Amino acid sequence: MIKNMKVIIGLTAAVMLLAACNTTSEKKNGHQHQHGVQQEVQQKNVAQPSANEVSLKDDQLNLVYQQYLLLSKALVNSDMAGAKEAGMAVELGAKAISNGGKLASLAAKITAAANIEAQRILFSDLSNEMLAKVKAVGLQSGEVYVEYCPMALNDKGASWLSNQKEIKNPYYGESMLECGEVKETLK
Repeated sequence: MIKNMKVIIGLTAAVMLLAACNTTSEKKNGHQHQHGVQQEVQQKNVAQPSANEVSLKDDQLNLVYQQYLLLSKALVNSDMAGAKEAGMAVELGAKAISNGGKLASLAAKITAAANIEAQRILFSDLSNEMLAKVKAVGLQSGEVYVEYCPMALNDKGASWLSNQKEIKNPYYGESMLECGEVKETLK
């Protein structure tokens, strides 16, 4: 329990630090002036409870999964900055889990992406890796829906994970928000 709290505190602190470094703010006397950045980042990066609470059997991967959901939500909302913040949190969390290197690397690419379209393309590989990790550890409670859009990535198709059956397509956002279907339900 104490180890999990240390991981949570460490992730939160790292996300706040990284987000503060990437936040454009006023300059005052040659120094950047931050107004409540820590509180803003902390509020943005805490997953809000949903109707279908999901808990994975691995606590550390569960934290990463919650950040993955925030990343997906940011892409649905075409929020590039939010996707970068959530990508950083996924990367940091993935570094703390066993065999999380590939997941961390994929998240880092999303954080470094030049635009929302590039983030969405990279999200496909991240989703495939997250799906493999979630299946490997299993769920303690709730249901995870594997959703699929056949039109994503120039009609190659792409999947993502969600806690809700309702389709919210991260690959197209508002333009094709409900394009897709539930392919699998993990219990």
